[in-house]
Amino acid sequence: MTLQEKINEDLKQALKSKLEPTLGTLRLVKADIQYELTKTGGSSLDDLAVVQILKANYKKRMETASEYEKVGRLDLAEKETKEAEVIQVYIPQEISEDEIKTVVTSVIKEISPSGPSDMGKVMGKTMAVFKGKNINGNKVSTIVKNALASL
Repeated sequence: MTLQEKINEDLKQALKSKLEPTLGTLRLVKADIQYELTKTGGSSLDDLAVVQILKANYKKRMETASEYEKVGRLDLAEKETKEAEVIQVYIPQEISEDEIKTVVTSVIKEISPSGPSDMGKVMGKTMAVFKGKNINGNKVSTIVKNALASL
């Protein structure tokens, strides 16, 4: 079952159970998915595209909650935080820093870079290993920079 299908199934369950925070949040996520589908002209999105939509929605809710807290609207901040929690359930865990370091080390052994000037080669090979997985590119970049600086 794809992530998009899981969201649709959970939306149906929330509708039947009348789970209000979940229902409203999943409706908004589904609308964003539908919007992407109309832009691409496809019938479904791959999990990576859905994860990107979920991350954007999560980030938006957390930023909004922070803004509401700043102006003293704790009721609205709590609502946004609850919606963010609903979204977070569908976002897969990011690859750990230890896993990234292991892959970077093996890629460096394989490529034998001369120094920081070969960062593009190492990054390209490393990101290819993690293709389709939830990974923070900035974190990978930092780890690669540190590894190449110590050569």
